[in-house]
Amino acid sequence: MSDASVVRVAGEQPYDVVIGRHLLGHLTGMLGEGVRRVLVVHPAALATSAETVRADLVAAGYEVYLAQVPDAEEQKTAQVAAFCWGVLGQADFTRSDAVVGLGGGATTDLAGFVAATWLRGVRVVQVPTTVLAMVDAAVGGKTGINTAEGKNLVGAFHPPAGVLCDLAAVESMVPNDFVAGLAEIVKCGFIDDPRILELVEEHTALLLDPVAAASSPVLAELVERAVRTKARVVGEDLREAGLREILNYGHTFGHAVEHVERYRWRHGAAVSVGMVFVAELARLAGRLDDAVVERHRSVLTSLGLPTTYRADRWEQLLTAMRRDKKTRGDLLRFVVLEDLARPARLEGPDPTLLAAAYAEISATPQRTSGILL
Repeated sequence: MSDASVVRVAGEQPYDVVIGRHLLGHLTGMLGEGVRRVLVVHPAALATSAETVRADLVAAGYEVYLAQVPDAEEQKTAQVAAFCWGVLGQADFTRSDAVVGLGGGATTDLAGFVAATWLRGVRVVQVPTTVLAMVDAAVGGKTGINTAEGKNLVGAFHPPAGVLCDLAAVESMVPNDFVAGLAEIVKCGFIDDPRILELVEEHTALLLDPVAAASSPVLAELVERAVRTKARVVGEDLREAGLREILNYGHTFGHAVEHVERYRWRHGAAVSVGMVFVAELARLAGRLDDAVVERHRSVLTSLGLPTTYRADRWEQLLTAMRRDKKTRGDLLRFVVLEDLARPARLEGPDPTLLAAAYAEISATPQRTSGILL
């Protein structure tokens, strides 16, 4: 792989996702012509990185403002979005100005939403600093914030002007955060690109060490393959009218776990359990063979990701799943597999089938496996 690879995301507003190391020099090109003011949205943990971005942009002639926001899901609220709108308003941002999202998936979701809603849409460039954000949140144009009722229930489709996936940022990630992000890469392996699964199985030990992985061609290839999967899907279906729904594999159950746990679980950990749940659901429905179900467990377990969830939360999970964006009326919809890289939909499964699938992943609270916090 060269120093940087570029994945083009097609659609009405095409853009590039650049994957490599030390990519900050690409930022001004992605901002494009005519931009005068830039708001950099970042969490407190990245204050030093935000100052570096600010200095580079100021040197390039931009008027730069910083909006420091809370960490993780706590930033994805209407109150924090209003704070960012206030900064934009006080600085007289116009429709020709831009927002930069610097951080993990929560930050890119928030920054994208702020950009989508300010003056009905201004340019946004995403600079994801976690694996999860690089392969999922920052790519595809979905933006959103949470409410008390659920995750990402308020949002907009707003494609970025570009995405910079700088793998050097991965070196400083907490190992559990890094591994949780790999769950979204594994998801792409199951729904579209089985070579991803082979790479994970061949290089598991490397992938448990973010410092070693960050400079390896293995992680670069995994990120690129996952981004290519997402780019292909969202290029054909930006607004989740059909094909894009496959990217939600494991997410209906995973989002329910996040909601029930009040977002104390990492997103990737919740999606990991969600993938095993829908694999069991597909098996019980006669649509997926035992070997593929077992491969879900073996791949995810090898990375230290959870494959079980506590047995006493079914009614709460069911209520949360009924609020999911893929639900139509009272009809629950799940993305399932019929084989590797053969995603399909399962609509309105029998309640006894759902309960049986839940029983297959259930554990006592004390024995729930994998990364919890």
